[in-house]
Amino acid sequence: MKKTILICITLAVCVFTMPSCKKKKGCTDQNSISYDSEAEENDGSCKYAGTGGNVRLIIKPQHHGTPILNRTTYPDTAYLKFNVQESPGVNAYAYDLVVAGIHIGEDNVEIEGLKPGKYYILATGFDTTINERVLGGIPFIITAEAGEVIVNVPVVE
Repeated sequence: MKKTILICITLAVCVFTMPSCKKKKGCTDQNSISYDSEAEENDGSCKYAGTGGNVRLIIKPQHHGTPILNRTTYPDTAYLKFNVQESPGVNAYAYDLVVAGIHIGEDNVEIEGLKPGKYYILATGFDTTINERVLGGIPFIITAEAGEVIVNVPVVE
């Protein structure tokens, strides 16, 4: 009888003191802005950059702090790579989306319909003060679900 009670107590202690086998759920993909470093099991909550969202991105190339204006012969152009923070280079084929500025004389490229996420943005334009093509890129994270986001992109010769 004492042996049975001792076994029952030992089992009860083991059951109540053992760590839970339940894994923490969350986003396990580091490319997502909703990544959870403590998650052990992906629950489908990952959010990724791309089109199909409600964010309007206004990209403004700036050469030494001076805005680069869209020209008829050489419009400012923005190149977006989704779900990365590193530059994929300067070739257009390496990017997921390429958009040229359409408002001549303005200092930006507008891109509508983006989702929150990680992006690498490359911007190009033509600086009339030095008569040269300028380009530069930056990593950028959109956290807003909707609205307008302005990004100044430094460009160089």
